[in-house]
Parts: sequence; structure tokens; C-alpha cells
Amino acid sequence: MLLPRTGAEILVDGLIANGLNSGFGVPGESYLAVLEAMRAKSFDFVVCRHEGGASMMADASAKLTGKPGLCFATRGPGAANAMSGVHVAAQDGTPLILFVGQVERGFRDREAFQELDYRAVFGSIAKWVVEIDDAARIPELLSRAIRTATQGRPGPVVIALPEDMLIDRAEVEDAPPVVPAETWPGLADMAQLQKLLWAAKRPIALVGGGRWSEAAVARLTRFAERFDLPVAATFRRQMLFRATHRCYAGDLGIGPNPKLLARVTEADLVLLIGGRLSEIPSQGYTALEVPSPRQTLVHVHADAEELGRVYQPALGLNASPAAFAASLEAVQPPPGGVAWAEETVRAHDDYLGWSGTVPAHPGAVQMAEVMAAFATLPEAAIVTNGAGNYSSWFHRFHRVTRYGTQAAPTSGSMGYGVPGAIAAKRLFPEREVVALAGDGCFLMTGQELATAVQYDLAIVVLVFDNGQYGTIRMHQEREYPGRPFGTGLTNPDFAAYARAFGAEGFSVGGAGEFAPAFAAARACGRPAVIHVKMDPEAITPSTTIAKTRAEAEAAGR
Repeated sequence: MLLPRTGAEILVDGLIANGLNSGFGVPGESYLAVLEAMRAKSFDFVVCRHEGGASMMADASAKLTGKPGLCFATRGPGAANAMSGVHVAAQDGTPLILFVGQVERGFRDREAFQELDYRAVFGSIAKWVVEIDDAARIPELLSRAIRTATQGRPGPVVIALPEDMLIDRAEVEDAPPVVPAETWPGLADMAQLQKLLWAAKRPIALVGGGRWSEAAVARLTRFAERFDLPVAATFRRQMLFRATHRCYAGDLGIGPNPKLLARVTEADLVLLIGGRLSEIPSQGYTALEVPSPRQTLVHVHADAEELGRVYQPALGLNASPAAFAASLEAVQPPPGGVAWAEETVRAHDDYLGWSGTVPAHPGAVQMAEVMAAFATLPEAAIVTNGAGNYSSWFHRFHRVTRYGTQAAPTSGSMGYGVPGAIAAKRLFPEREVVALAGDGCFLMTGQELATAVQYDLAIVVLVFDNGQYGTIRMHQEREYPGRPFGTGLTNPDFAAYARAFGAEGFSVGGAGEFAPAFAAARACGRPAVIHVKMDPEAITPSTTIAKTRAEAEAAGR
């Protein structure tokens, strides 16, 4: 016999029935009934200090688990604050559900207190936006939301919850568990893929996007081994192929290895699995011609609408990466072997050379020391980061060797590192978690250190402080050499800032200081921040401010 429950109870019970028993958010009076239902059901609600941080935590949770990340925000300003993480999820293809409070149903369209039209506000970002007016429909609409967020190309869904609806009572079953549909390639498609591979002379595989799993990565690896196929990761997707594997060719991010980029542009077959090859990995849409690539393009994507959206493929396979990887088990190399095996060896050697020696740069603190200490992390350690040139050192020189150890925004959103690390440590308390942030990046969400302290999450945050929005300064020097404006920063003592929250704080400003500080931060058992004072000239492994300016001036800018 069904018992009447409030809308809030139906919602929380439906989440738990779907294995979604944790989320992140900032409390608000517009969804008090949901908070009460969470309390009664022992739902793991992580209280955050800003909705932007909460939504980025939800995104990181989804990236690391494959399950929808949950964020809860109050109406109006809370929803607007949460939009930053929703945009990350949209561009990155991450399953996320944002629950936002709404004014009472009888008050709508009067511009009531903090009222927003959520369909208008989020309609161009989210995959679906819905406002639930009837508590009895919560199971139906929640099931659809979970399925929409996870199927095809994953992405964010926004659910608005009118305050009075949450206390209405209804007699309904829980939302049934949702199992996302896997789209499988046909036998004829896989036969055509094998035919194209047998005819190729210089193929390369590119991996990216979502809908992967540890098993799918293992199957792709076995396929690459059978075909001696070089495999490159797209921007911030290095965890999809082990960097130490003989078939790994590197990553197509910002400032990629020129030899890798040449391999892609000169390939006769590009097998793109899961990704979109958007602006960053395509190097401004130059690696492949738009709309008709010179290379034979095989594009595998879980969303049929992505096939041919930018690049017209010779063979488009509407399949999730997990289903496609399973189907690869039947694809066999030609009886006489492949023609490119030696080139795959050279591709991996080129990657090792590109990522092997950290160049010196201006300043007492050298990234070579930082990267040497970083190499002591265990294989299972999780690394998160936001946007900024500081991250280019880690993408190039840190070798990712395990699935589920990387959470970073391919959308290039600042402020992601700290929230991402908090989510990772909450999910995997037994694993080491390190966040990377620039000085500008850190202060966008650095207040979430309070969340780490509150929940005793021993993350380590590296703050690279060069006293400027370094990436933007670099672009300024390229376009307007010698005329910086609006990019200088006056920063606090980040170590003291951390201690004010109850975390540990360390300062690094000289040669030989980073390694002992990093070891102490990892061992302290508490949240810790290492303030790394960098020379403003040290921008990326390939350039400095002075070099960028000189090149721009020589070009007559």
C-alpha cells in the first residue's frame, strides 16, 4: 500500500532508488522541504560556500564516476551562481542535474522574490529544463531527467522546484532505476572499419568525450596493441589511455607536440572515438578541414547529431565509447601485419622526448622541481585543475597512467581545481587528491577550503602565484605587445589564507623548497595549500612574456 509523501520526499527517495545518494549545494529557503527529506533519509549533502563551487563539484563527481552529479541551489541568485558549473557540464559532455528552488506556483509571473524563468535562463545551455508543478509527476520527470543527462552526449539538466509543490502530498511509486541505453555499432559498420584500417598507411586514433569506463579503456588498449595503432588523447582527456603504453602518442591540448600535430594532419585515417574534436584539440579547426577532412575520418559518438555536425565523416558510427570498445574485440589486423608499426614506436618516442625534460625558465622556483616531486604521487592519485597556463606544465610533463584520475574542464573554466578536488576526496577518501590552481583561478572558488575543512577532506592545493591573469597577459602581449592592462593582481599570502580556514599553509619561493613542502602537505592529514611564488615571466614551457612580446613586435603588431 502506497503512503502519501511530500514532493520533497518523493524526490529524495527517487534519487536514492537510482543510486544517487549524494550531492553538493548551498541551502536556501526555497527548498527547505528537500533539506528536511535529505536529513530524514541520511542523504549525503555536502554544504558548500558558493553555488559555482557546488556545481563544479557535481561536474567533477560525474567525470570520476559516470553517474549524474547532483547540485542543489536556491532560486534566483543561487541558480545564477550555479550556471558556471552547468556550462562546464554542457561543453564537456558531463551528466549533471541542477535542482533549483522556485517561487510558489501562485506567485509566478509577478517577478516575485528571486523569481527566474529557468527555461529562458538555462535553455541554451542545458539539455533539458523542466519545472515540476505536480508532485505526483516527480518520478516520471526525474526518470526522464536522469536518462536525458546520461544518454547520447551527456550533459546538464535543470529541474525547477516550486516551493509549495515540495510540500504537496501524493501517493506514487519511486522513480524506477534508470539504466542509460548503450548505442551499439552494427556489424556492417565494424566490417567497414576493419576494411578502412587494412587499407590505411598512416592511421591514428584520437580519444575524448564521455561515456567511457575502465573496462572500455582496457578494451581500447587491447585493440591498439593488436593493430600497433598510435593513440592520442584530446584536451584534458589523458586518463583515457595510459601514457606509458607503447602506443601512446601524446595529447592534443594547448601547445601540443608539433610532431603529434603533424601526425594528425598527415594521417590518411583518423579514428575519432567519443570526442568532438572541438576548437582546442583541433587547434582552431585546422587539424582537419571543415567540413570535409582530407583524412579518411571515422567518427564514433554516442549522439547521432554530433556525426557530421562539424566534420563530415567517411564512416560515422553512432555508438557510445563503451559499446564501441566492446565491439572492437572482433576487429582483427590484416594477416600480414600492419604497415605503420615502426611509426607507432616513433610516435611514442616523440611523446617521451616531448614530456621528458622540463625546460628552465625565469625565477627561483623551477617547474622541473615541481614536476619531479609530482612524479612521486601514487598511480591512483587524482589530479584536478582549472584554467590557466600553469596547467600546461602538468598536461605536458605529468604522465597519467590510470582511468578515473583526472578532472578538469575542457571548457577552460577558471576556479575548477579546488571544487573538483573536494568532490574527488569526498568520493574516494582513501586516495590522494591534488588540485592545481593559478592565483586568479584559486580566488574564484578558494573559499571552498572551508568546505574541505568542514568535512575533513585532506586535499593538497598548489597555488601558482605570478601576480597576474597570466594567460590573458600572454594573449595581450601577442596582440598588443608592451601594453598590458587589466591583468595585474595584488594577492594575499595564500599560506596564511589557508591557515585562517583551519587548513595547513606552506610557502615556496626559492630553489629546493617545493619538494619538502609537498611532502609535508601530503603527510599532514588535513587540507593544505602550497603557495608557489612564480616569476611573472614564466608563462608556459614554450614561452615567456618577453619572448611573446618580441615575437609580436617582430610581426609588426
